[in-house]
Amino acid sequence: MVTAVVASVVIGSAPASAAPQGYAPGPACAWQLMSNSTDLNVAFPDANATYWVLPYMLGSGDSISLSGTYPTARYFSLNTYGTDFNTVDTLRDNQIRPLAGGNPYASTAAASQLGRGKWQATVVNRPADHARNEIRGLPAPGKQRIPLGFLIIRVYVPNNPASANGGVTLPDVTMHLGGTSVSLPPCAIPFNPRNYSGPIAAAMTTVFDQAIGKAAANSFPANSPEAVFVNPASTAGLFPNGDNKYIGAALTYRPGRVAVVRAKAPSFPNTRSGASPAQPGVDLRYWSMCQNDKVSPYPVVACKSDFQTRIDSAGYYAYVVAAPQDMASSSDPALTVIPWGSTSVPKKVVFLRYMLPSSAFYPMTVQAEQAQHTDPASTMGAYYPRATYCDVTVLRSRGWQGCFG
Repeated sequence: MVTAVVASVVIGSAPASAAPQGYAPGPACAWQLMSNSTDLNVAFPDANATYWVLPYMLGSGDSISLSGTYPTARYFSLNTYGTDFNTVDTLRDNQIRPLAGGNPYASTAAASQLGRGKWQATVVNRPADHARNEIRGLPAPGKQRIPLGFLIIRVYVPNNPASANGGVTLPDVTMHLGGTSVSLPPCAIPFNPRNYSGPIAAAMTTVFDQAIGKAAANSFPANSPEAVFVNPASTAGLFPNGDNKYIGAALTYRPGRVAVVRAKAPSFPNTRSGASPAQPGVDLRYWSMCQNDKVSPYPVVACKSDFQTRIDSAGYYAYVVAAPQDMASSSDPALTVIPWGSTSVPKKVVFLRYMLPSSAFYPMTVQAEQAQHTDPASTMGAYYPRATYCDVTVLRSRGWQGCFG
């Protein structure tokens, strides 16, 4: 079913500029699907990132050539996935060697190459050599029955928030299939099956919802306590980013009650304020706290990333996850408010996302505790997010301090 549906995107015949209802853009363009917090919001995305998807089918000896420009953004990467929506390979920004000059994600001296420097990469149907800008396109033989894969390019925190792709065009794509090469410029209009009616759009929506729903339903350990950050049981099937690790806490709404989360804040390169994404000496490339609906299609409600988070003089943050009616009378400047979203959704989950820790900070990270199979509350120290429910009258009268008794 997945093969038939996605093949319609890969080999369909509708023009990219005006796909009719029920049909996807055809082989005249690449990056047919785009996902973010407002468009195709599925599988717990980060609200400060945009994801472009290229479905493809590769036979033995086939490959895909990519030609792009380093975006002016905090982070970008190429990720490949199989039909189980799990990671096959990751090639991130600071690994992608430039055609000339320096890599602005690997060296602050090359900062001028953001938005200018060119790179090329190749998706191959075999073990990849990252030193040659290769990324493996499909799982090892025997891991899936059909030669279908997905290539996703991610861009986090573009310097210009109005330019989701970081002020550059998406990479040009050339498919090398069966001895024939076909060039695919980026689609003028990405195809969102939720915006169309018709059999193909409906089938795509159903397939994605079912696959992602199954993965999301199994993502949290059974009987996890509420308002306590724990390791996910699995992120497989949710198009996970190979450069991120997560811990999460389940929440439910009750009128007059909010959730408060407090921890020490890691340092980061504030690229929106002019820092280089390659800035040395910072703890993480990126981190965020995101509130999500734990119902299909598992959308993100809202995120507060590192640069959007208020940090006190001691280096700590205090998030409040709250419905507007419960925060209407509070104006505490020490708090960073994350919207609750719909109070009719029975289950919520808030995720802390850590990306690319420095070697010095690594022992305090989600990455380290998950590699060691330890409890994040004991491994992360002051950086572990301690959460609690709090009556809004306590929060208003005594601040977040009163919520932790």
